[in-house]
Amino acid sequence: MDAGDGGASGESGAGRDAGGALVICYGSALRSDDGLGWHAAARLAEDPRLKGAQVLWQQQLTPELAVDVSHASLVVLVDASVGEQAGAISVRRLLDEAPADGSAWSHHLGPAELIALARELWGASPSVFVVSVGAANLDVGESLSPAVEQALPGLVDAVAAIVAAHGQPG
Repeated sequence: MDAGDGGASGESGAGRDAGGALVICYGSALRSDDGLGWHAAARLAEDPRLKGAQVLWQQQLTPELAVDVSHASLVVLVDASVGEQAGAISVRRLLDEAPADGSAWSHHLGPAELIALARELWGASPSVFVVSVGAANLDVGESLSPAVEQALPGLVDAVAAIVAAHGQPG
């Protein structure tokens, strides 16, 4: 697992199969439930069902991640969500959605903007899924709320099922 903001751009891709699964977990580890990505990445990186998948943790999605996306055949994005019931796990496939505001060139991207950037620069067309858990608390802190903590095993299972369905060797 790569940690921190520089993890993806400093990663050469060695140790993962070209065209394999890429799991990007993101969010601030200092904002309670927004730190879901950090907690999820730690569990996903050690899960034997994800052997061969590249697992990254980032503070936020950035343009540099488009390089990693361009080498993957499957991308799973994991984050906390404000718009869902606390602890509820949501899985949705990201289809060819246009970026919401056309700002695919900023230092902060949403999932659609990141995939659009990889598509525009490298012709990438991976399957993309967004797995999120409803946040209960985004206050300053390093601990997850009980609802989000309890959702972690289900989130790991959901990501493992997506990767298995994709045919990632394990």
